[in-house]
Amino acid sequence: MADFNHIAVAYIDSIDSDAAKKVAKKWQFNYIGDAASVSKYPHLTFLLQFNQQVLELIKLDEPKLGGIKVDFVEGVSAHRRKFGGGRGQEIAKAIGLKHSFTPHVLDATAGLGRDAFVLASLGCQVTLMERMPVVAALLDDGLERAKLNSEVSEIANRMKLVHASSIDFLPSESLNLAQQVDVVYLDPMYPHREKSAAVKKEMRVFQFLVGEDLDADALLAPALALAKYRVVVKRPSYAPPLSFASSNIKKPSTSIKMKKNRFDVYVNQAIPKA
Repeated sequence: MADFNHIAVAYIDSIDSDAAKKVAKKWQFNYIGDAASVSKYPHLTFLLQFNQQVLELIKLDEPKLGGIKVDFVEGVSAHRRKFGGGRGQEIAKAIGLKHSFTPHVLDATAGLGRDAFVLASLGCQVTLMERMPVVAALLDDGLERAKLNSEVSEIANRMKLVHASSIDFLPSESLNLAQQVDVVYLDPMYPHREKSAAVKKEMRVFQFLVGEDLDADALLAPALALAKYRVVVKRPSYAPPLSFASSNIKKPSTSIKMKKNRFDVYVNQAIPKA
């Protein structure tokens, strides 16, 4: 197990103390109680703290960044749900949402779950796989809160979180899923160009915390073996496609290009017609 001694769980208001203890126990982090006592633990870099019943991640040496949380009810997720363009948006085209087809999607690099939520809002059953405990804890908290909200509970109930490494569990014999995986979705972390615009705070913190997905190329072959219809890989516009080996670039069947990113689509078979 990785060393997460630089991360601890705390609360701001004592009303959240029980919830903080449960998170610490479930994800095997140290529990320090009141967040005000964090100065007693100089070895800590990050704090998972409950703030008004919401779990958020704080980078202690950059307090101006604010907390990182998963929110499927308001903010970016709400805007994409209401105004994102439905099945006409690029991610829907890449996944293959046509002919009334609503696949079971395995998001094998779930992160904060924003793309997974978009797909679930369009009717897909989505299994979210996340290997980093701190990210999985945020995602788990966001999902549980969403299930209690009448506006998005139906969407959240189409999302299931699996805390596991895709490298270890993508082979189909390692997965215990209730249904066939129609599409595998991959969005591995990729280093940003030094001259690029300021990276979003979530990306900066996660790159510091998690690092790059240096093993991302190893995901493509098992994803193709698992997916019934296709594999979709989200990449920055300047990044090369994933490859089976460092010298063997796997050519996508097609690519859907956007301003900053693209979706590389690897087709195993055609999407069925209704």
